[in-house]
Amino acid sequence: MPDSKPTVHRSVPFAPSGQTLVGGGPVSMPVLDEALSRAPRLIAADGGADALLTAGHVPDAVIGDMDSVSGAARAAFADRLVPIAEQDSTDFAKALRTAPAAFTLAVGFLGGRTDHTLACLTELARSGAPVVLLDAVDAIACAPADLALDLSPGTRVSLWPMGRVTGRSEGLQWPIDGLVLTPDGRVGTSNRATGPVRLHLEGPCLVLVPASALGALMEGLQFGPVRAEARSL
Repeated sequence: MPDSKPTVHRSVPFAPSGQTLVGGGPVSMPVLDEALSRAPRLIAADGGADALLTAGHVPDAVIGDMDSVSGAARAAFADRLVPIAEQDSTDFAKALRTAPAAFTLAVGFLGGRTDHTLACLTELARSGAPVVLLDAVDAIACAPADLALDLSPGTRVSLWPMGRVTGRSEGLQWPIDGLVLTPDGRVGTSNRATGPVRLHLEGPCLVLVPASALGALMEGLQFGPVRAEARSL
């Protein structure tokens, strides 16, 4: 039986200005640079260490069960390894609980293995952690009960229920008032903003917006300070 208690060999201090967490999936360098410009501390989750080694970045810590880290990355970051042997949680979850931060921008967790992505989405819904999953296409977060997004008309806004979700909306082309969203029933993909959006939600729900709306999503989630300018990823 695997040990259910995590073993952490060094502590990682709280990051008040936010952190960028890199996973073992596809990592776009422009996306990574954008994340680091907003969340400067750099953490690798297991195999994400290899992407950072290739890119010439040095993480503050490499956290995980170390089953996907190459020998080269182990050697390069030997003094930064935080091995956690238990197998009851993902490396994504291990990193979030071991390296606390005001907020986390997570790169390298989308676009690779679908089971890994689904596990990350489940962790967001389970924990409600202050995290945005980011790639060149999407910015994804667990929506709080009340969320205001300063979006331009026509911006894609998708709502993905992780359980039974009800609520109200302002500023959506197709309002959700009176609807019940469930993973095996009605879902809220490909809605569009008519301008600034306000959501009032009951139940675990993910909000997905274009990566170019990262700043608006961070501001709505109160992950600040957030730069006023936006980049096209």
